[in-house]
Amino acid sequence: MRKNTKQLLLSFIFFPFLAASLDLITTTQFLTKDQVLVSTTGEFELGFFSPGRSNNWYIGICYRNIEVKTFVWVGNRDAPLRNSSGVLKISADNGDLVLVDDSGSLVWSANYSSGGNTVAELLDSGNLVLRLENDADPDNYLWQGFDHPTDTLLPGMKLGWDSKTGLNRYINSWKSEDDPSVGDYSFKLDIYGFPEVYLTHKQVIDYRSGPWNGIGFSGVPEMKPSTIVTFEFKMSPDEVYYSFQLNSKSVYSRLTVSYFGALQRFTWIPTSKIWNLFWKAPKDQCDDYKECGVYGICDPNMSPICKCMKGFVPKNLQAWNLRDGSDGCARLHDLDCKNDGFLTLNNMKLPDSATTFVDPAMNLDQCQQLCRSNCSCQAYSNSNITNGGSGCAIWASALYDMRQYTVAEGGQSFYARVAASDLEPVVLEHGNSSGKKRTLEIAGIAGGIGVLLVSLAIFFLLKKGISKTPKGNIFEHRVPRSQDFLMSSPATPSRKDYSKETAAEELELPLFDFDTIVAATKNFSQANKLGQGGFGSVYRGMLVEGQDIAVKRLSKSSGQGIEEFKNEVRLIARLQHRNLVRLLGCCIEMEEKMLVYEYMENKSLDSILFKKNKSALLDWPRRFNIICGVARGLLYLHQDSRFRIIHRDLKASNILLDKDMNPKISDFGMARIFGGDQTEANTRKVVGTYGYMAPEYAMDGLFSVKSDVFSFGVLVLEIVSGKKNRGFYQTNNHLNLLAYAWGLYREGRALELKDSDSGKSYSASEVMRCIQVGLLCVQEHAEDRPNMSTVVLMLSSETASMPQPKNPGFCLGRRPLETDSSSSKPDESCTVNQVTVTMVDGR
Repeated sequence: MRKNTKQLLLSFIFFPFLAASLDLITTTQFLTKDQVLVSTTGEFELGFFSPGRSNNWYIGICYRNIEVKTFVWVGNRDAPLRNSSGVLKISADNGDLVLVDDSGSLVWSANYSSGGNTVAELLDSGNLVLRLENDADPDNYLWQGFDHPTDTLLPGMKLGWDSKTGLNRYINSWKSEDDPSVGDYSFKLDIYGFPEVYLTHKQVIDYRSGPWNGIGFSGVPEMKPSTIVTFEFKMSPDEVYYSFQLNSKSVYSRLTVSYFGALQRFTWIPTSKIWNLFWKAPKDQCDDYKECGVYGICDPNMSPICKCMKGFVPKNLQAWNLRDGSDGCARLHDLDCKNDGFLTLNNMKLPDSATTFVDPAMNLDQCQQLCRSNCSCQAYSNSNITNGGSGCAIWASALYDMRQYTVAEGGQSFYARVAASDLEPVVLEHGNSSGKKRTLEIAGIAGGIGVLLVSLAIFFLLKKGISKTPKGNIFEHRVPRSQDFLMSSPATPSRKDYSKETAAEELELPLFDFDTIVAATKNFSQANKLGQGGFGSVYRGMLVEGQDIAVKRLSKSSGQGIEEFKNEVRLIARLQHRNLVRLLGCCIEMEEKMLVYEYMENKSLDSILFKKNKSALLDWPRRFNIICGVARGLLYLHQDSRFRIIHRDLKASNILLDKDMNPKISDFGMARIFGGDQTEANTRKVVGTYGYMAPEYAMDGLFSVKSDVFSFGVLVLEIVSGKKNRGFYQTNNHLNLLAYAWGLYREGRALELKDSDSGKSYSASEVMRCIQVGLLCVQEHAEDRPNMSTVVLMLSSETASMPQPKNPGFCLGRRPLETDSSSSKPDESCTVNQVTVTMVDGR
């Protein structure tokens, strides 16, 4: 490696040290092929070079005092000069730093317009900066090369994100040894969840560092402070970055990503006259991303290297035995949430942490309590291991890319959730191994028979109870043909594959006869009408027992067919959560399709939130309670219910409020069940409501839990602001709500989004947290959005640090100047990522 590196670095054409040296580039002092720009004490120099066999020319920075020409920064890496006759200068027009060719055409620029007298200077750190010529503060940079790294991270250079500039700094490999253009490999800090660094090849992860634990990245145990080098990691609302510093001026150090996909740290010691390879990654098979799959642990000191945690077994035993552990492991016993325990794993590289929740203020006991109370929590650990450990990190999704080190190597403790039975020791009677085995077999058979008998007893008792409905009860009027029709075929394909239920376990939903509904709603009188949607009307009713109900009567011309109706009945009848509306029964008679719900005294959220004469009823504490309640309900649908359910039409009108203003998600006609490990699906029929649809769903018909998350983000911003996303236009810039909220957030004025009608009694940090969560949920790319378990955790913690959101996937709505008078509602154009689609809101 050292020989190849030396040959590579010597294969440059570069103008010699005897070339004229400049200390500044100004409007009158240019840099040409026979000149170099030198830092103050001569550590670095900037000049023209041509790498290897290439005929192209570039401007680059290299070490001045090292014989082997080592370039650490290239300005015009993707815009080469065809010969060496270029000029680097300050533009007299706007003060920008520009590179022009021999014809005077612009080849590259810093892309900064200052409007003043500027100079370019090379610092002893290797940083090329642009500043005002007479600025009293020499560190006030208008532009700096450190914000635009190439393939090398130098001491003092930051790898990560800056909210003030919007820059996300990362390094990219060269295309080849003689082509410095952007290559296929990147080394980038993921600022989301529990921040860590990824090495990617064509955007696919090859290697993961593990999250920062206060000392170093948990997957880099060699990363320890020394007298020569110290490491820094900062996470704040303004920036998230990793950096390192050298404590000795007699040593040089640099971190690079090579064109062949290796992450390498080199050190230069003058006495050796060569670059020494100090560290590299990936260094072994266990550094390969997801080598042992889900819930698998990689240990290079074992053979085979993959193993399952206690309580888990290989998913694919045949592949596992052939040394392929990529399918990972599966639980032996399901979790029951209440009685689960935690398995302690020591000396670990923590799992993939992109969606991990972090609260630096919690201790480990509080972290365990939070994990235990959240059924989605898969594991927890300290987020900081310095001074005995502090902070809380919680994983609410499947665990990937774990690695175990020896005690001497390092790693940290980690606590994985397992079924209580997997933590209990097996007590065997004394005797030979065959006798012990026989004892276990007998115990297992006896236990199985016991469970079967209890299950049968419960089943027959329930059947007996159902058959003895008291005479006079409203549920006694059965319509056999309607019931057969309702329950004859599944609403979604292969539903039994998803729930593992048999036909005998079908839920017998009470059926109301038509006369009962007519009497309860006073013949569907206008006085009883609560509202109307695209699929029909909703009426208030009262049963003879005095129970209030809400009846959703589907119009005969509605777009909701019998499949959608059966889908809603099947789904909501099996869902039990305090933040989901409860279905009491249904009616299918005389060509009518009706659903009977529990009555919500305060109707739908939109009927209060968007009404100026009512919105004051929703003060901030109530709004925050609604946001948290909807989040919990959606989490239940996505992770904690018997099925994974994608709602696909979450919006303000589908959130109902009870007498205490507690929210309940309703309207499951468009919902879809996901089975097994399914995470997304496509549809040719895009349904839903304009303004709430995620870009990937609106454009490509791709829906997943993340498309529901997008809708939730829109809803959060609507609740905070009291404004609808659809039809909300600022007078001057015609932005919709998401764009408007994003603009305020970027300008540091996010609190201006809060609805004045929500009152003066509120927590500013709570409002800001909701706005940030809303913006995280509506990010353009689905993979950037958090899942609902992370959302719930972020909303529930006052001290948790949250990632900074990226650009939202908003629609730039516009009102047509003219509409067809024959049309009852004009179409609206929705622009997502510069592509325009036309949609009609059918609801």
